Amino acid sequence: MTTTQPTRRDGEATRQRLLRAALELYTTVGFRATTTPAIAARAGVAEGTIYRHFSGKEHLLNEVFRGAQHWGTTIVKEVSNEEGVPSRLRRIARELIDTAARDAPQTRMLLRRRDEQHLDEQSRESEREFRDALHTVVAEGRNDGQVRQGPAELWTDVWLALVAFIAERVGAHDWAPDGPPVNMALDAAWDAIAAR
Repeated sequence: MTTTQPTRRDGEATRQRLLRAALELYTTVGFRATTTPAIAARAGVAEGTIYRHFSGKEHLLNEVFRGAQHWGTTIVKEVSNEEGVPSRLRRIARELIDTAARDAPQTRMLLRRRDEQHLDEQSRESEREFRDALHTVVAEGRNDGQVRQGPAELWTDVWLALVAFIAERVGAHDWAPDGPPVNMALDAAWDAIAAR
């Protein structure tokens, strides 16, 4: 009888299933209510398999959190050459909203601020990178006279809170990604920070 060793690819596939399961559970039932048996069941593996890849559910949280923050930073940087802060912010928002329609957990992990006490320094740094990238866009708008005067961090947080609300409605399938409520709310997000 021949036994086959799991390949590196199989290990990576299992790791990805565990990350996805954790992402889905953390963004629906929450970090505290999520157990390692629930993560393992969602991923279709034995609970002990988690510990071959991660030290525990906190390690999993940090991995999925960093992944979401890096994804968000990439979105912001991809529109950096686009003309005009309003159109750049609109493109960032559209990407987040369109992703929420097809992958609500990914967008939720990026935009929700909870369980911060469980984040390690690397995760906190990845969050700073995402927010700093957005602050840069908003600060450019303020410097060009398109965004209200005041701290860019404030206007970034105001804009992002409204976009997070839209993404949550879309992710919950309450609003269609291209429906009138989304477009009105996107206009409101810009109006909230636009120079008068």
